[in-house]
Amino acid sequence: MIYRRRPSPLHAARAGVGCTYCLALALAALVLSGPVALGAVVVGIAGAAVGSGVGRELCRALRFALPLGLLVMAVNALVVRDGLTVIARLGDLPVLGQTDITLEATVAGAVLGLRAVALILCAALYTAAIDPDDVLRLFRRFSFHSALSATLATRMVPLLARDARRLGDAQRCRPGRPPSRVQLMRAASSGVLDRALDVAAALEVRGYGAARRAPRGAAANTPWSRHDLTFAASALAIVALGVGARVAGLARFGSDPALHVPVGVGSVAVATGLVAFALAPFADRRGIER
Repeated sequence: MIYRRRPSPLHAARAGVGCTYCLALALAALVLSGPVALGAVVVGIAGAAVGSGVGRELCRALRFALPLGLLVMAVNALVVRDGLTVIARLGDLPVLGQTDITLEATVAGAVLGLRAVALILCAALYTAAIDPDDVLRLFRRFSFHSALSATLATRMVPLLARDARRLGDAQRCRPGRPPSRVQLMRAASSGVLDRALDVAAALEVRGYGAARRAPRGAAANTPWSRHDLTFAASALAIVALGVGARVAGLARFGSDPALHVPVGVGSVAVATGLVAFALAPFADRRGIER
């Protein structure tokens, strides 16, 4: 998954605000345990992805997240012995011993899997909608060389992936016995060294060797746009609502020894507020070409 600039409010916001927005969604997924609230977080992330034009990228992440969520649910159902409602008796299994699958452990595993899905989708939204160069530029004033190294590393990964595909294509086109691992390692190492020398020469020509730490007031002099303000307000509202709901017990979930999933006006209001706060910044589409 590679970042691409798109005309959307999240892409138009500065990187620090976008990171805060994604962190707020992840924090809401961590502090809330009710299935309704977690489902609302997933819906908010999906809506943000569609509003940002990265829905296809999120679908690709969902192909990995769903099996992982099911795996978490299955492992929790097999390992956790809490609960009163037995839905399957598997007998004496190796390592696990006497195994009885309970409804409470299965539902608790489903909630944990849903939380894992929400966190993976939030990370996918960050990867597809936040400019990595702008994120690394935030750390430039603290350590310029570290930021430069991280920028080069993130830019070299897709390049090395393309080189690997080309090596594979060339290997399949050659007749006879395939080359040994030593030969492949020698070819890959020589290509990496040549690439490193080219990058070093390009950086030296552009004067990166004499670059200094960015001034501390450079980022502060840039005025905040309407998208910066709306996403910052949205992140603050999501965090306040999530922490407030956790303290007030509005999105609770219990599975020991019996299921306790209250779905009342409070939990529905929290879920509605999470979705509304997550999608509100996308209502303003002006100035998204920045």
